[in-house]
Amino acid sequence: MTQFLASVRGPEEAEIALRAGADIIDLKEPDRGALGAVPDDVLRETVRRIAGRAPVSATVGDLPMDRDVLETAIAKTATAGVDYVKFGVFESAATEACLRALKPRLLGAQLILVLFADELPECDAIGLAAEMGAAGVMLDTRYKTSGHLLSHLNRDALAAFVADARSRGLRVGLAGSLRAGHVHDLLPLGPDLLGFRGALCEASLRGGALSEPAVRAVRALIPAEPETVSRVDPSLSADAPTPIW
Repeated sequence: MTQFLASVRGPEEAEIALRAGADIIDLKEPDRGALGAVPDDVLRETVRRIAGRAPVSATVGDLPMDRDVLETAIAKTATAGVDYVKFGVFESAATEACLRALKPRLLGAQLILVLFADELPECDAIGLAAEMGAAGVMLDTRYKTSGHLLSHLNRDALAAFVADARSRGLRVGLAGSLRAGHVHDLLPLGPDLLGFRGALCEASLRGGALSEPAVRAVRALIPAEPETVSRVDPSLSADAPTPIW
């Protein structure tokens, strides 16, 4: 079943997203880039407030493909208590060597590698993610003014991405300026999650405030797991465990 990831800026937005039915809370600061990191105090307070009610992921920022820089940021983010740490795979001469050198288990983190549909790396990033023992991969867009995910890759290409990741034992997510109307096109591809930010905000602006009605509107389009339904409507019970991406 496909889960619903909501990107939020801090604890207040996390509470809104959780109340409106998000399966996964993803911490990201949109004013700091495609994968902008939130301040450390915001990260830790959000993890404290969510307190195990849903998995939490967090980005480390738009960092260069430098092993030492990434390992420091990943380890620091992991110590805040998040379930998953996300970092971007940016194309450079050092990308492949950097990915081969990373060891998630030594960093105490479950890693999600974020690839960009508008700037795909030349190396086999999905294969390298599997080799390093990453938890999964996500396809996003780097430049938010360059169009949404489907304006860069068609459904066949996205289906191939999902199948490739799955064949290597990885979880796979799709994001990238997605709107509510994209859910119908992407759900049949069977990703493990669909990620949203702008579509959940006032006036559909990713830098705007999170809108609870907008979050609920997207939630309504993605079939919810029983425990999510019971969290949103306490009158219903659920026997399933808390979803882990």
